[in-house]
This record gives sequence, C-alpha cells and structure tokens, in this order.
Amino acid sequence: MNFPFYIAKRYLFSKKSHNAINIISAISVCGVALATLALVCTLSVFNGFQDMVATFFTAFDPQIKITVAQGKTFDAKDRRIQQIRSMKDVAVFTETLEENAMVQYKGRQAMTVIKGVQDNFEDLTRIDSILYGKGRFILHDSIVDYCVMGIELVSKLSSGIQFVDPLEVYAPIRNAKINMGNPAASFNVQYLYSPGVVFVVNQQKYDGAYMLTSLDFARRLFHYKTEVSAIELKLKPNADINKVKSEMKRILGDSFLVKDRYEQQADVFRIMEIEKLISYIFLTFILMIACFNVIGSLSMLIIDKKKDVETLRNLGADDKLISRIFLFEGRMISMFGALIGIAFGLILCYIQQKYGIISLGGTHGTFVVDAYPVSVRPLDVVLIFITVLVVGFLSVWYPVRYLSKRLLLK
Repeated sequence: MNFPFYIAKRYLFSKKSHNAINIISAISVCGVALATLALVCTLSVFNGFQDMVATFFTAFDPQIKITVAQGKTFDAKDRRIQQIRSMKDVAVFTETLEENAMVQYKGRQAMTVIKGVQDNFEDLTRIDSILYGKGRFILHDSIVDYCVMGIELVSKLSSGIQFVDPLEVYAPIRNAKINMGNPAASFNVQYLYSPGVVFVVNQQKYDGAYMLTSLDFARRLFHYKTEVSAIELKLKPNADINKVKSEMKRILGDSFLVKDRYEQQADVFRIMEIEKLISYIFLTFILMIACFNVIGSLSMLIIDKKKDVETLRNLGADDKLISRIFLFEGRMISMFGALIGIAFGLILCYIQQKYGIISLGGTHGTFVVDAYPVSVRPLDVVLIFITVLVVGFLSVWYPVRYLSKRLLLK
C-alpha cells in the first residue's frame, strides 16, 4: 500500500487529540457532499425539463425533416427526393407545405401558419396524443376541406373547437401585383371547416399560430403544383437514425438540409443547455467555497500531528512525502464527500421521480406537470464526480504545500 495514503487514511478515521478536529473534518465532508448533491439534483431537473419538452415536440415534429438549403420550396418530384422515398429504412414519407396566411372568423382576424400535409400524417407523428375534442382528425372529404388549429389560435378567433360557419383564409396571389383600386382582388380566398378537434402542444409557437389542413388545399391557396416546403419522414423501428441521416445527406448533397427532432428545435434546446451550463458553473463555485472547510480541517490536522511529523522525519521522511500525506487527506475528504453527495442525490432524484414530493406550485393542472421532472444521466454523474475531485484537489494543493512549510518547520 502507498505509505502516504496509508498514513492519511489513519489520520482521517482515527480519533484526534482534539475532538473539534473530528467535528471540522465531518463538516468538511458534509459541505462537499451537499454541494455535490445540489449538482446532481439541479442537473437532473434540467434533464427532466429537456426530456419533457422533447416529448411535446415528438407529438408534432417528424423524426427526420428535409428542407431546402436556400429558398422556401422545392419540387417534390426531384430525382433525389424520389431516391429518399425508396430507401429501405423509410417507413413513412410525407410531403408538407407551410406558408403564412390570414384567417378570419366572424370579424376576428389572426395571422397563422398554414401547414398542408398528406393523409398519412397520422402515421408520421403521434398527433392523436395531443388532440382534444369530440371530433376526429380529418383533413378533407369529397365536399370540403377541414383544418385542425392550435388551442391558442382557437382562443384568438373565438371560434370554439366545433365551429359551424366556415373559416375564411386569405393569401396573397403569388407573383401578382397588388391592385390598388381593388386590393381584395389581390388575395386568394378559401374556406375551411372544423372537424371538431384541436391540438395542444403546450408550445406557443405551435398552439398560437399553426393550422393543419390537406396538402391539396395548401397548394390551391398558395398557387403551387408539385412544390413542397419540406419532406417529413418516419424511420423503421430498428433503423440507425444517424446512419440514415448520413446516407440522406450524401444523396441530397449541399442543396438540402436533413434534421432530426433535436436539430429542428435547436434554438430551444440550445437555450436549455446554456441554462444547464450556467447552473453547473455557479454550483461549481459553491463547491469551491465548500472546499475551504477542507483547508481549515487540514490546517488544524497539521498542527495536531506535529509530533507525528517529527517522528516521520526521524525515520527518514522528507518534506515532499509529508506534504503528500496531507494532500491525500484532502483528496479523501473530497472523494468521500463526492460519493456521499452522489448517493443521496440519486436517492432524492428517485424519490422525486417516483412520488413528485416537490411541486411546481399552483393549483392542480395549472402547469403541464404538477411536480419538477427529473432525469438522471450517467454522463452527468461521472462529470460531477470528476469535477468534485478536481476542484477538491486544486483547492487544497497550494494551501497544503504552504502550510506544510510554515507550520512544520524543522
């Protein structure tokens, strides 16, 4: 066994001549453990919110989305797009067209994003999981076209979920000059009816602006023929999404962008990652402050063990070996604090995940979830453990060398 480590272990667990040193050592371990626990719980809560937001997007966004690199639309009959359609890993292939338009219902107006989709859109996403109302998801029949609106857009128009009168949709005629004498003639007007359902994504971007309808209606409204704004895909269950993305990028080249769900919402997840990073940095500073207790504990231990140091010197120990003993002491305090903090942090996260003891406040149903969501990731736990060890070592390295020279003079 390493001799400095053996002596340090004896110093850590043996009873000191002054009971206060034992108490300060225990406080040092507890301080490091509490800071570690805070890191585990805080990062796990951020992970929980991130996973929760990802589930919302999953119900609306496709697994893979192909868009043009420049411009808004492209021809769905492109040879490369058809090659993507025939890939063996593609389970659902859907053409979509998105454009801005103005909608009006009984004098109330709102700007909206018309998203025209094909009939297999239900197979592409779990849209049924976010639908509310007594109707069903239908986009058109042999007589009229239907629209499924976001809940906030319904509130803006005061139309209700099941509206009887048709919804008026206005879009400027593409590539046409505005008729100043009769501005209304410069707009294409179409009508949509309610299928009796609305969607609730719990994201203002969708709930307050988006409207789902048939692809044929969107093309008639915006005067397109075979153009689309995106190709949305769902892969087969055993497909490797990263491998499939790479193959699609190779086929499509630089003219197209291939994005998975996280890349489609890159701004949202980037903000959440930045918030998580800032929290990690602040809690690491708190951990550094907690390590100051370790310095106080080591300084008192050095004073208490002066006679032992003299004995070691008589046996041939040099200053470097003696410094290593107290450095090991500081490392062990940090390590035990890290292990205890991680253990209790994981226990608290499990309890929160299982029972939701810490609520978000407010009445039941005010928020999407009643309690703070928690998700523990192994890489975060490893990062926290390494952080505690590194911060603990760096915080005691110089003080121990300095105190060893000042307090243990020959």
